[in-house]
Amino acid sequence: LLAAAADRPDFYVTIGDDFSVDTLRTLDANTVREPYLHQRYCLSLIGQSAPIFLVNGNHEQAAMCNLDGTANNVAVWAQTARNSLFPQPAEDAFYSGDAQPVEHIGLLRDYYAWTWGDALFVMIDPYWHSPVPVDNTLGSRDKGEKGGEGRDLWKVTLGDAQYQWLKTTLEQSTAKYKFVFAHHVMGTMRGGTDIADLYEWGGEDRDGINRFAEQRPGWAMPIHQLFVRTGVTVFFQGHDHIFVHQQLDGVTYQTLPLPADPYYKLYNDQAYQSSDKLPGSGYTRVTVTPDKVTVSYIRQYLPKDETADHKSGELAFSYTIAPRRGL
Repeated sequence: LLAAAADRPDFYVTIGDDFSVDTLRTLDANTVREPYLHQRYCLSLIGQSAPIFLVNGNHEQAAMCNLDGTANNVAVWAQTARNSLFPQPAEDAFYSGDAQPVEHIGLLRDYYAWTWGDALFVMIDPYWHSPVPVDNTLGSRDKGEKGGEGRDLWKVTLGDAQYQWLKTTLEQSTAKYKFVFAHHVMGTMRGGTDIADLYEWGGEDRDGINRFAEQRPGWAMPIHQLFVRTGVTVFFQGHDHIFVHQQLDGVTYQTLPLPADPYYKLYNDQAYQSSDKLPGSGYTRVTVTPDKVTVSYIRQYLPKDETADHKSGELAFSYTIAPRRGL
């Protein structure tokens, strides 16, 4: 965080699972608030000089499926802590976003967008809008993370309102570059472009049959095709704890690494059919100029792990993207 702050960024974006409540032994409003209080201290290392924007992850358990009609459930506790300690954008003259309040919470502030300079920034969230668990259920960290076996993943969704907002936001933007952030493709499974053809993201079943029109009436096209049609520059995701650079149909899929892994492991690499794979730990720097976007992976090491060849701050991987033409 101090290294990222030294870059003097315009803002800092997390990618989800920053406030995991899955490991808490007891769940109540106070215990769920504790991870947010702890991370408020940590994230203040960069937050004192740059705005922090959050993306919802599966381990936060801030999800529609956890609601029970009362104020006493993990989803309400988690989102209330998030909104009180890390206030995120609500729709106004500068930001657009989720305008539908939720009982016992108010505005979720979970998906939102804004334009800064030459770039549009869009945060999306399946967890608050899917009626079924998107990934792991509370109390079972592994359920849903092994490819969704035994579940109908057509039921996992951004929801009609968020999809239509996303479509309008991307279509109406005249920004030279467009960046979309989410915890993961569909919010679940493993992989990037490797699973981008599936369900509402790509339109197909596991057996290769396109059922999009049947399963998503009123939606113009799957999410990936929407990205292609509207000229999305990069889709950023987390979840898999690995740095992977991929491209599909002109859209860059950038998976982000575990930013503080003391083991520097190459997690989940089997889920990615790509040679551009690197382990944590580190952060990703995105630099925008009128002529290009530069994405750089900056590695970080504990002092005891530094060597003559590998030191904190080394540039491990970098690439550039030119503006898309003719859209």
